[in-house]
Amino acid sequence: MNTSLLHSLIIGTPVSLATYNQLQKLFNRCLPDPATSSKQSRVYSVINKIGRKADRLSQGVKEHVKMGPTITGTVMGKLSLGARILQVGGVEKIFNQYFTVRKGERLLKASQCYLSTTSGPLAGLLFISTEKVSFCSERSIKAYSPNGEMCRIRYKVAIPLEKIKCVNQSQNVQKQTQKYIEIVTEDNFEFWFMGFLKYQKTFKYLEQAISQA
Repeated sequence: MNTSLLHSLIIGTPVSLATYNQLQKLFNRCLPDPATSSKQSRVYSVINKIGRKADRLSQGVKEHVKMGPTITGTVMGKLSLGARILQVGGVEKIFNQYFTVRKGERLLKASQCYLSTTSGPLAGLLFISTEKVSFCSERSIKAYSPNGEMCRIRYKVAIPLEKIKCVNQSQNVQKQTQKYIEIVTEDNFEFWFMGFLKYQKTFKYLEQAISQA
């Protein structure tokens, strides 16, 4: 088989028998061992897969940072959030601290993202549990109490899974790297989330939670 392949490569070119034999030996040395080739293919496949995941994560980080008002402010916010998560003891503790958790309720996924508000994108954590989808801002915001006093509170949203009518994926037509998740409730309220570090993975968990509710 090797001889016929080599012959097809040099056919039409007059060579001596000695030269042909030398080319035959060189050609055989250059051919990869089938077992080695198979292993290399698997290794290259894993490397390519890791590379694609790294590219998607890198793109997610880039879009997440760009959503903030300033890069410095966004980075400081992430550092503050990370420190608080460590101090409390993990994202599950944060979830239990800010939201009412039913008996048997399990946290499935927590994702850093932004919630679209009338004042602009608000950075925070999106929690997907077996009972609800909830969001808590990473920083407190200014608000006024019923008696008119100004105070600072965390912006929070909690949507029971059984009240979600549908979830939709969307993206910026002019910039397709900017992707959104829209949650529509049964009473037709819309919540738009964006700037995910791992967009597809978050959407997958969201779909699974809703389908199993």
